[in-house]
Amino acid sequence: MNRRSLLHAAALALAAWPPTLPAQTPSRSARVAFAIGAAPSPITTRVMIDPFVQGLREAGFVEGHNLVIDYRWAEGKPERLPGLLAELLALRPDLILAAGPAPALAAKAATSTVPILAAPVDDPVQMGLAKTMAHPGGNITGISGFSGELVQRRLQLLKDLVPQAKRFAVLANPNYGNADDLRKLLARLEGSLGVPLLAVLASGPEHYDAAFATLARERIDGVVVLADSTTWTHRTRIGELILAHKLPSVWGGRDYLGEAGLASYQSDFPAIMRRAGAMAGQILKGAKPGEMPFEQATKLELVVNLKAARTLGLKVPQSLLVSAQEVIE
Repeated sequence: MNRRSLLHAAALALAAWPPTLPAQTPSRSARVAFAIGAAPSPITTRVMIDPFVQGLREAGFVEGHNLVIDYRWAEGKPERLPGLLAELLALRPDLILAAGPAPALAAKAATSTVPILAAPVDDPVQMGLAKTMAHPGGNITGISGFSGELVQRRLQLLKDLVPQAKRFAVLANPNYGNADDLRKLLARLEGSLGVPLLAVLASGPEHYDAAFATLARERIDGVVVLADSTTWTHRTRIGELILAHKLPSVWGGRDYLGEAGLASYQSDFPAIMRRAGAMAGQILKGAKPGEMPFEQATKLELVVNLKAARTLGLKVPQSLLVSAQEVIE
């Protein structure tokens, strides 16, 4: 073999040999801590977890590839949230997803450094989560529902369903909102709705019988049931009491209705959580939560339960049936 052939063979051998590279540490998967006030269920997975994971996937983060999600469930017991947040923070997450007002407040109390995405919550400024909607500041951003505006719309819906009613109530859990704020809101709404409005509080199943005794004593003609993780966990019991008292009721979420709920008017939870996944992706890529505006949910869904209407002997106005996104037969 001549010298030219030897040089050519050596060049080919070098080209085929893998280059020597500096030792590299595999990139760490992003870690998201998911704090949920409710208990695990197929419905919770469908309306909250799956859309959030889909939003993250569309942002380029896939579980088992470059993403780890750690879940903690308070199972309708908000007093468990501080301990669950401590467990999650010990895992050194890159982001906390606080699913609901109580998890958001618990997360804020637990850390001022780890990014927090709160979705869905009520008014984040009133709750103390953000300085302003446009410039939250700190380590929190997220998506707001309609809070007081939604309460007003549900009460108006109840009046449309029960036009002869003389008195309405709102059943609320004081662990998930300020009772005084609710009473002030109802006092403001009485004039526009033209009926007296009463706030009735029940923080858990041990208080439901007393709450419904109050509704009966006050001769309430219809009730708005505010959504929260404890109410969700015990929705069947509340529904049984509503049927026993033959009370028309408007709820916050289609899956709350069961046999008893007459209607639901609520933000589109899957849409909120999918958008939350997209926002989480931005934060995991380096965006600062305090510089990301709190977003406002825009889509509302009306669901009417004709089965409950027949049980209560009520006729649902055609205008509501036409405008409903879903009618349960």
